[in-house]
Amino acid sequence: MNRFPMMFAVCASMAAPALFAQAKQAPPPQNEIAMLKGSYTAIKNNLMKAAERMPEENYGFKASPDIRTFGQLVGHVADAQKLFCSRVSGGPGPTEQAEKTKTAKADLVAVLKESFDQCDAVFNGLADDDLTKMITAPNGAQTSKTGTLWRFIIGHSNEEYGYLAVYMRIKGIVPPSTQP
Repeated sequence: MNRFPMMFAVCASMAAPALFAQAKQAPPPQNEIAMLKGSYTAIKNNLMKAAERMPEENYGFKASPDIRTFGQLVGHVADAQKLFCSRVSGGPGPTEQAEKTKTAKADLVAVLKESFDQCDAVFNGLADDDLTKMITAPNGAQTSKTGTLWRFIIGHSNEEYGYLAVYMRIKGIVPPSTQP
């Protein structure tokens, strides 16, 4: 007599409640706002760590004479974030350009942190209806709030982080995104 089918049925009936319990504990699928916030947090961490890890003496370094220094890149990111997060929030735009006025590491790290503080408020206040709320971009185009954040905060910041990572590698420093 083959007992396998009966043993399988008994084992399956005993395991079923545990499987269903695990299924109920699975995290909910990510919606667009949650994905946007997760991407922002990732690039924020990489940019802040890169700015903090690069030694002061390398803030004036540029890989080629015709491009920005490491410090100018950090200032550029801060300026862009202040501009676009102010557009999304409806608040006043930036009053200075850190890329052109700041050179010291401490000043640039501070302005980058300020820009993240401003953007944190924007990202933390996002709701699902922001997916379709339109704003006017600096170039006059109409774009959604979340589209602006995806393109000009997440996309632009990742692009600039790519430059910072190369500068770090040239100086023998492992970029934050590749450190264990």
